[in-house]
Amino acid sequence: MIITSLLDTDLYKFTMMQVVLHHFPGAQVEYRFKCRNAGVDLTPYINEIREQIEALCTLRFTEEELVYLRGLRFIKSDFVDFLGLFQLNTKYIHVEPAQPGPGEISIVIRGPWLHTILFEIPVLAIVNEVYFRSTQRAPDLALGRRRLTEKIALVRSDPVLANLHIADYGTRRRFSKRWQDEVLVALKDELRENLAGTSNVMFAVKHGLIPLGTMAHEYLQACQSLGPRLRDSQTFGFEMWAKEYRGDLGIALSDVYGFDAFLRDFDMYFCKLFDGARHDSGDPVAWGERLIAHYERNRVDPLTKTLVFSDSLTFPKVIELYRRFSGRARVAFGVGTNLTNDLGYKALQIVIKMVRCNGQPVAKLSDSPEKNMCDDVAYLAYLRQVFEITG
Repeated sequence: MIITSLLDTDLYKFTMMQVVLHHFPGAQVEYRFKCRNAGVDLTPYINEIREQIEALCTLRFTEEELVYLRGLRFIKSDFVDFLGLFQLNTKYIHVEPAQPGPGEISIVIRGPWLHTILFEIPVLAIVNEVYFRSTQRAPDLALGRRRLTEKIALVRSDPVLANLHIADYGTRRRFSKRWQDEVLVALKDELRENLAGTSNVMFAVKHGLIPLGTMAHEYLQACQSLGPRLRDSQTFGFEMWAKEYRGDLGIALSDVYGFDAFLRDFDMYFCKLFDGARHDSGDPVAWGERLIAHYERNRVDPLTKTLVFSDSLTFPKVIELYRRFSGRARVAFGVGTNLTNDLGYKALQIVIKMVRCNGQPVAKLSDSPEKNMCDDVAYLAYLRQVFEITG
């Protein structure tokens, strides 16, 4: 059994789920799976993936897990009470061979947002682990350990990087649960104060680390359907987030509608209200420069705000960005695949994205076009027009 705890997921699933419970409990959604790797055949593993999902759907939160969640300052008591009754249900998820693509699989999650939001991360982790333990039966762990040691040395050997903070964001694309655990032990022991924490709540509990995360793309995508009108969906999403968390968990995601549209909506009010923003697509250097300039135009000191970088980071890229922006703003880094799936094998580029909410298409307009995922071309064109996105 790959997933043995419902805490084996990213923190932002719980923070978003709490907003759903309190503000959108009736929302109905649909998610779809996509593998961006060409030529990868996942169909031989469908039965095992199904079996692992069935096992996932038997899990309940333990009393100890609920006590931990109740102790987080931003988690409310009624939400924990709800989680005490919660269980994922196989009727909401379907895994089949995809048509017409040979070698492709279809994973469709459809049902109440409140009861499906926790599927994404563990299902992606299941697909990864099933695939890699089938294709790499004798993994080169020694190479993985050596590469990890070299990454840690890049940081620890340079006193200029003493205040660099790196977090593990690698649950969804990890080589295996056991390997992520080993990576975190090494980071805690050797990276020490340079380790900011982990997005994985289960490992945060196990290793005494800080759980990290706020919102993901699906939240702002859903607001395209849930808000009063499409053009205001991004500001509606930020307003509802602020209504729920009252200034806590204040890192805004900046690329659901492209960075230009984000800056148009992220006015002086939001600049002051939110603690910072997260980069997840496009050129990170250009993003950081533009965001700092945006804060300055809105009479906000960038040194009081945090720039979180989380897009396909490697340690050399982290160090490059830190050197450029440290001392000009607060900076933080979330490293995923390069931490938890760097053993010499090509990582799977797999995602599960929301494609509909309340029967209406939803989409993101990433600053990296290959990350876009929408099955309604007409809606995507309309979204571009509404948010004045060209190119």
